Amino acid sequence: MAMNKNYLITGGIVLLIVIAVFFFKSTDSTVSPNEENALTPVSSFSHSHGIAVDVNDSKKLYIATHEGLYLLEEDTNLYRIGRSRDDLMGFTSHPTDSNTFFSSGHPVRGGNIGFQKTTDGGVTWERISAGLGGPVDFHSMTVSEANPNIIYGFFNGKLQRSIDGGKSWEYASGIISPLSLSTDYAEENTVYAATRDGVQVSKNQGDDWSSLSTELDGAAVSVFVKSPQDDGYALVFSERLSGLGKSSDDGISWTKVSEDFGGETIFYLAFAKSDSNIVYALTDKNSVYKSDNKGETWNKIR
Repeated sequence: MAMNKNYLITGGIVLLIVIAVFFFKSTDSTVSPNEENALTPVSSFSHSHGIAVDVNDSKKLYIATHEGLYLLEEDTNLYRIGRSRDDLMGFTSHPTDSNTFFSSGHPVRGGNIGFQKTTDGGVTWERISAGLGGPVDFHSMTVSEANPNIIYGFFNGKLQRSIDGGKSWEYASGIISPLSLSTDYAEENTVYAATRDGVQVSKNQGDDWSSLSTELDGAAVSVFVKSPQDDGYALVFSERLSGLGKSSDDGISWTKVSEDFGGETIFYLAFAKSDSNIVYALTDKNSVYKSDNKGETWNKIR
């Protein structure tokens, strides 16, 4: 009789443990990359701050927004990634690792995020550093396409740079006010700044700046990007050109592209590294356009 009672007690304890474990897992707020709810289907996004094309798959477009990171797949299926709803004001992708992104901005609870990184495609994020004068809120940031240890971020009127993957930062000595930043695929110390006065280029990690093209000077440029594969090819959205322009000589001379994007302004451009004929554009109205011929013609996909 005593033995049966002991079995009952032992069985009851095991049952309680199983129930407790189940309850804990069902209420745990963390999400692993393999969980089904890492991607949540949604119908729309708003207040976007950046885009990146998957390094290995040109049909995957990542969109950083006021409420976290989204994935547009096959130009149709839209997902919200993970559970974070932080405002990703600054966003850039690792040049070779499709699961790694960098961001900055504002957490849901308020304040500034600092500089953070994800290595699981945006499901979870880790703060790497606070930056200088931080926690920083980089509105403009980019990583070197030629050396991902070199990262730039603009905060409180100053350009900061890191040469160790964002762990430590220093101020660049040059004076610049970028609307957006981008880098060169071949020269690791070269960084470009789209500004209210054309495109500026630095060959020494932001310490000295000069005009890239007189054809763009004197008016605002929202974004400038170079092609990852076609040497010398670049795209820009410029007031001087009254819209999108293309260049085949590293951005020195420009030809206007006829597309008017419905009168909207392009804030972000991203080439697909697996196929540089494919380019995505994101406008100030959160419209997404896609080109299959390096930006010559465009289709609105969202």
